[in-house]
Amino acid sequence: MRIPLDRQSEIPLYKQIEAYLRQGIISGGLPADTRLPACRQLAHDLGVNRTTIENAYSELEADGLVFSRMGSGTYVLPANPLPTISKNNSDADWPLWQQSVRDRNIVSKSDRVDEMLKTAGHPRPISFASGTSDSRQFPVNEFRKVIQTVMRRDQIASLEYGEQNGYAPLREGIAHILASQGLQAHPENILITAGSQQAIFLASQVLLKPNDIVLVEDPTYSAAIDLFRTLGFQLVGIPMDGQGMQVDKLEKLLQQHHPKLIYTIPNFHNPTGTCLSNIRRRQLIVLANRYNVPILEDDFVGDLRYEGHSQSSLKSLDTGGQVIYVSTFSKMLMPGLRVGFIVANGPVYDSLLNFKRLSDLATSTLIQRALDAYVTIGRYQAYLHRSGQAFRKRRDAMLDAISRHLPSGVLFDAPKGGLFIWMRLPDSMSADELLPLACKEGISFAPGNFFFTDGVSGTDWIRLNFAAQPVEDIEEGIKRLGTAIRRMKTHRQTLKK
Repeated sequence: MRIPLDRQSEIPLYKQIEAYLRQGIISGGLPADTRLPACRQLAHDLGVNRTTIENAYSELEADGLVFSRMGSGTYVLPANPLPTISKNNSDADWPLWQQSVRDRNIVSKSDRVDEMLKTAGHPRPISFASGTSDSRQFPVNEFRKVIQTVMRRDQIASLEYGEQNGYAPLREGIAHILASQGLQAHPENILITAGSQQAIFLASQVLLKPNDIVLVEDPTYSAAIDLFRTLGFQLVGIPMDGQGMQVDKLEKLLQQHHPKLIYTIPNFHNPTGTCLSNIRRRQLIVLANRYNVPILEDDFVGDLRYEGHSQSSLKSLDTGGQVIYVSTFSKMLMPGLRVGFIVANGPVYDSLLNFKRLSDLATSTLIQRALDAYVTIGRYQAYLHRSGQAFRKRRDAMLDAISRHLPSGVLFDAPKGGLFIWMRLPDSMSADELLPLACKEGISFAPGNFFFTDGVSGTDWIRLNFAAQPVEDIEEGIKRLGTAIRRMKTHRQTLKK
């Protein structure tokens, strides 16, 4: 080790050595667990007395920067180490307000599945539990160049807060995309958000207060259930069938519960993959108008259709400002983009804008400008087309693998778009019991009860994401799932004997 020493200085040599090592430790140049040279060796290298080195090390040890290990040497400690906190604190160890916060905490269901798959320790895990498409499809290098171009073009403006309702050219671009899908929206009625989850949160905060009732499809998006519950709302489920929400049962629920909001995913529903029929869409609008209940339309992958004809969004059928429409680029492009948007008319738009301003001031201006550049030059439509072709192949690969590797007793409808296959397990098999066995085989899925308002229905259903994995992993993953199902059947038969 080379340490510059000024032998003419009034500062003692051991102090110079100690100061040099201290700076290295604090700056990270000498990371934690680095073994310092032995006193004898360093004294020889620097041409000083061994006691000089020992005094320098003693100063460092007294300040908690190094420690001595008998027979091994002197080692660097982490700079400013944090105190160790036990992970096994009992309730009595925390203040009462801490306990009340923990009591209200709702853990993400998908996080539990991810942790279970990770803990299983399979060398090549495959997850069908994801709620997004495959971000590996995203042309990262191309988008990186777009960001660089935007920063060169816009300079400091790309790093400022920007407009509160979002970057104007991006809002105009979104309006053009929506128009191509049959939804006429003015840029001034579009609010950019940090993904659709924030959009749902903003609408909830503006329209609802604790204990208000929200009508949702049963089953529905699990993160929306978690969000509504965390905010203190009561959920009432509307049954589903092959044509989406059973709107014929809605009026009775409206009369009985007097809800303040209807939350719906009419296109390629999460988790069932169904689309609300056109007749039911119009009936839903009529009932919402009649009972003065706003509709929150979550159109997270409505433009990801593989076959059949497109259907009108609820917002496009809405002539009186009854529907608030939310969508996102995150599910289709890349989750980390965190860019979604709201389309709303009337006074509610100003309330949503004000609440967003208070909650996070602004969505990343740089990402908005880069996304605008990416969208407006036609890359988005091309990417959407390529992704649609790729995901259709993956859907077909999963359908084929299911027919070959899973028992004939499984039930499902082939989705015409979206990301998911909603499948019923054979012989009233429990998805919660199957999941640990599947994870041991290196495959995960989302259990059906995650998506029901009561948390217990749908125990024999599972949601499989076919869009997040390449074809070869889909084949292998379904094969593993079949192995797990057979093992569970064998286990159940053994218990009956």
